[in-house]
Amino acid sequence: MRQLRESLKAAPVIWKGEYPYFIHPITDGVPRMDPEVLKAITELVVERVDWKDIDLLLGIEAMGLPLTAPLSMATGVPLVIARKRSYGLDGEVEIDQTTGYSKGAMYLNNLNEGERIAIVDDVLSTGGTLEAVIEGVRRAKAEVTNIIAVVEKGTGLRRLQEKYPEINIQSLVALEMDGDKVVLLD
Repeated sequence: MRQLRESLKAAPVIWKGEYPYFIHPITDGVPRMDPEVLKAITELVVERVDWKDIDLLLGIEAMGLPLTAPLSMATGVPLVIARKRSYGLDGEVEIDQTTGYSKGAMYLNNLNEGERIAIVDDVLSTGGTLEAVIEGVRRAKAEVTNIIAVVEKGTGLRRLQEKYPEINIQSLVALEMDGDKVVLLD
């Protein structure tokens, strides 16, 4: 946890209009990702889920790729990625996702009826993307049982916990922005 917390405290901050935005390799792919931070995140997530009860690991493009690949290797649970483009495969589920930053379609593929799914995401702010993914998984007749966001920022986690009490939703680190400073909350 120390490596993750220190890396977040040291994250550069840029302004997008009137909004301060921290830049971190886990959330943005830049600056360079320290493999020790990724290893720490993988170990923390492995500890928080009962993997024998999970059939599939689901990541969300783009940062879900580096987060879920080492988790799949560590747990032996196969993974799929919610993608921002359609492949037109049988059973593909289109979801509309809206965040505080963007709006667009995403696509879920290769989900089987009855599968128990753990989702790992980089940042949970408003919860808009995760809500759309949960509903898409349900349309595929699968079940989200666990969600772990590496970084919690804002009220989205609490909102999703209230809306989906049957899902174990948690974060590794909670933070807020104070001007151009990252403030860790836990």
